[in-house]
Amino acid sequence: MRIDVVTLFPEFIAQSAALGVVGRAQERGLLALHGWNPRDYAEGNYRRVDDRPFGGGPGMVMLIEPLRACLQAARAADATPAPVIYLSPQGRPLDQARVRELAALPRLILLCGRYEGVDERLLAAEVDEEISLGDYVLSGGELGAAVIVDAVTRLQDGALNDAESAAQDSFEGPDRLLDCPHYSQPASHALGEVPEILRSGNHAAIARWRRQQSLLRTWQRRPDLLDEARLSKSDRKLLDEARQALADGGGGEPRGL
Repeated sequence: MRIDVVTLFPEFIAQSAALGVVGRAQERGLLALHGWNPRDYAEGNYRRVDDRPFGGGPGMVMLIEPLRACLQAARAADATPAPVIYLSPQGRPLDQARVRELAALPRLILLCGRYEGVDERLLAAEVDEEISLGDYVLSGGELGAAVIVDAVTRLQDGALNDAESAAQDSFEGPDRLLDCPHYSQPASHALGEVPEILRSGNHAAIARWRRQQSLLRTWQRRPDLLDEARLSKSDRKLLDEARQALADGGGGEPRGL
């Protein structure tokens, strides 16, 4: 997969992408990441990429021409067609379903705004989609671009050392449930014990426990996901058993596991 990022801070994208899963994916040839600075395409001695907004008001707006020329150069660098995605709080909220769709594409171009944003005419003419990380505002689109790069890269075949890791993540699978709790060594610690079932060697029982914990954690923390999930009768039974166990053992409101 190839991802081109148009940003005033390409070094930020390069540095964040050099680590962990994304860094290894680049080493393995699974991801080609390229940064493009619109300032390199600005004219004049000062290489201006922004100016005051029409109508007055605070802040600056990124100019059409430097961004347009930069996007054209990014597109021309590879013959593979690529949608242009603008990172914006006004965009569609990013979720795992959209991440999977983006990860299946051969190429993406991510546009990072700064200041008060980008001239609306450029967005209307050049951008295919706007994506938001959530209902809050950041100083620029670079963090959002880094999130998309990480999220889509880990879904590339061979990016993770264990192919099952991505399939077991929160929001994956048809139900989009939260992941179950995980434990490692030591089995006994001052902070608590690893559940006995995970040490039993009974793989069927472990799978059942993990499914139940996933259902329970989703009910506790993101009940809206359960409203959308198509749970089987066995799933509902597992959840009812877990909720009853909480009520019997703790009383009052259930707490996170």
